[in-house]
Amino acid sequence: MELFDMVVSHAGRPVRTALEIGAGTGKATRLFAQRGVVVTATDPDRAMLAELCKHVPTNVRTVRAAFEDLRPVERYDLVYAAAALHWTKPEGRWSRVAALLAPGGVFASCGGPFRLADPTVEEAVRAARAPFLESDEIPSPDGTPPDRAMRWPGTELQQSEWFTSVRQSVIERCVTMSARDYVGHLSTVSSYLALPAAEREQLFSRIMQVLPSRVDMTADITVHLARRQHQN
Repeated sequence: MELFDMVVSHAGRPVRTALEIGAGTGKATRLFAQRGVVVTATDPDRAMLAELCKHVPTNVRTVRAAFEDLRPVERYDLVYAAAALHWTKPEGRWSRVAALLAPGGVFASCGGPFRLADPTVEEAVRAARAPFLESDEIPSPDGTPPDRAMRWPGTELQQSEWFTSVRQSVIERCVTMSARDYVGHLSTVSSYLALPAAEREQLFSRIMQVLPSRVDMTADITVHLARRQHQN
């Protein structure tokens, strides 16, 4: 996959070990593990890790812990987060990542909103969502305006003493999925997770009612890469 090739190219050397922040059910875990990387997948949610273990190769080790509770007992060639970094606390974020990376190792963050491609369907979903959420967009954690060329977390990485060679790339994707799978995706988005459970289920029911059986999505992935400074 293009993402894996980007990471290896930025590393400029073999990527043999990796630590994943907020692995969830393991979609990104499988991407690296299936290419021979020995992955340590971390997540604070026991149920998420149990689901992950059903689908990953044997070269994956799981650790139930929040990122802030991880202790750097070893250093990795790669530390990465797939649509999970915004859950971490900003205080000490980059020094923690650096402590988990071997000198010259690579940090990678990827993610991006799934957007309905059909404006008519998008408007119907917006109207269904309106009583519960004005928007389901995740605001930039550091307040970077949406029209800024460099997006978060690249903006923070550029300011960090721990990292160099900061790069931002976009992988363009269009996907088609069932209405149920689309709502399943929404159930992992933080703005929906922040709602009380009863409201969340009511909202998902309203959205299902206005969706066609299959939906076309614009699903571009924004990738941020950076290399750990040798001297720190």
